[in-house]
Amino acid sequence: MFSFWKKLRVTVPGPFLSALGLAGGFLAFVAWDQSHWWRVKQDYSFGWLVPLFVIFVVYDRWPKILGAIGRCAVEGSPRAAGGKLWIMWLLIGGALVFGAGLFLLGSLYRAGAGTSQPGTLAITLGMIGITLPLLFINAPESPSPVPSGFFADARVALTLEFLFPALVWLVSAPMVSAVEAQLNLALLHRVVTVVAFVFDLLGLPIEQQGNVLALPTGNVGVEDACSGIRSLTGCLFAGSFLSAVFLEPAWKKVTLVVAALGLAFFTNLARSLFLTAWAYNYGPRAIEGTVHDVAGYAVLGLTVVGLLCLLPILNLRLAGSEALPARSASPTFAI
Repeated sequence: MFSFWKKLRVTVPGPFLSALGLAGGFLAFVAWDQSHWWRVKQDYSFGWLVPLFVIFVVYDRWPKILGAIGRCAVEGSPRAAGGKLWIMWLLIGGALVFGAGLFLLGSLYRAGAGTSQPGTLAITLGMIGITLPLLFINAPESPSPVPSGFFADARVALTLEFLFPALVWLVSAPMVSAVEAQLNLALLHRVVTVVAFVFDLLGLPIEQQGNVLALPTGNVGVEDACSGIRSLTGCLFAGSFLSAVFLEPAWKKVTLVVAALGLAFFTNLARSLFLTAWAYNYGPRAIEGTVHDVAGYAVLGLTVVGLLCLLPILNLRLAGSEALPARSASPTFAI
């Protein structure tokens, strides 16, 4: 163990290693604060996996992190210059001050009023605003940096390696009640409307009465849990993790996350159609218990399977696309 820490101290500069340790402390505090909601809200029970997945992602990216640290410290390391440098430090300073203020506000609110959704959200946002600028500021300095653009800056590339470990905590943090209620209501209304429309299109008598579907066999009340908010947050977490581990370009990561949200909505819609059809044939009581629970877990399972099927497609490379010869700067024309 001592040899491991000694090797780590040699490969990672002291200031950046200290920033990593401090960032780990902030993450541990956020995990402790959010764990209350992971226990009491079933929609966020997947949060227990977040610390494990964050550790795995950092472990998986560690060779890339060491490479990014090395590129920051070598001669000729790119650095933003001129007006871009001023804009960069303005953004970093603003994020740090804003994050520290939010973290302090959320911590004081928690100390005085106990656990609350606004307090947890403020602590989580504050942690993000503190840790990412902290890692950027403590990145190794280059003896002779080369002026470059904002995104070419080696310190930006190093900080981006920690983007998922910092931002993923927003998924496991409960939304403020007002926002969650509005999102629940919007999703629930769309699900009920589409189910009623599909059955009407098939010529099956059904009547929508708010969030209640009147069937010939009885009434089926569509509860808040059927809105899909639970599968939406869980699938967003799954899509974010898979994109962070298996995909490289940013556009592919965004595509997979958007696909996760789309799959979560459509699979939950299919679940609602299945349960309504089951109740239509066997009565409303037939969908209680096992049938209802199995259909709910199937939503998450089908979405994860769909995302795993998308990974090979997003990682496809056209044969010979990297072996094309470079075009001549002054092409010749046959006459």
